[in-house]
Amino acid sequence: MAVMYKLYQNNRKNFVNRGHWYARAINTQTTDMKKVAQIIQRNCTAKYSDVLAVLTELVEVMQDELQASHAVKLDGFGTFKIGLNSSGAAQLDKFSAAKNIKGLHVVFTPEGKRDANGKMTRTFLTGCTVREAPKNAVGVDAESNNSGNTGSGDGNNGSTVNP
Repeated sequence: MAVMYKLYQNNRKNFVNRGHWYARAINTQTTDMKKVAQIIQRNCTAKYSDVLAVLTELVEVMQDELQASHAVKLDGFGTFKIGLNSSGAAQLDKFSAAKNIKGLHVVFTPEGKRDANGKMTRTFLTGCTVREAPKNAVGVDAESNNSGNTGSGDGNNGSTVNP
């Protein structure tokens, strides 16, 4: 399988590389928790209902732990934590959470392994390849829709990427 991408041209004003072309990863489908539970059931001895119960509880426990200002580390998977978006205050006594904290977000760092040279390879990216998506790729099975697409000739079609 390969991660699909589409090309887009950056046309933002005052951008140093305006007009340059970039790749953007796309998703052709969404795999929901029920589908994940079905796949896990096929791959191990746990029943679908048990897997679904554990995944549902995992979401609830993670929410509680993250909102208690704890990082949640799932071995072999990665670490989750809450991050803040804030604006600065000119002086310490002028900082107010109500005024300066603009939002919250979840930060996920996939687990990784270092090779002999010290290069980090992140979980989920080992052996990852990329290829340009055919037109109208959303909602189609990426593997079965090869349709002879050879891509843009940029050398990244079906190429392994060093994440």
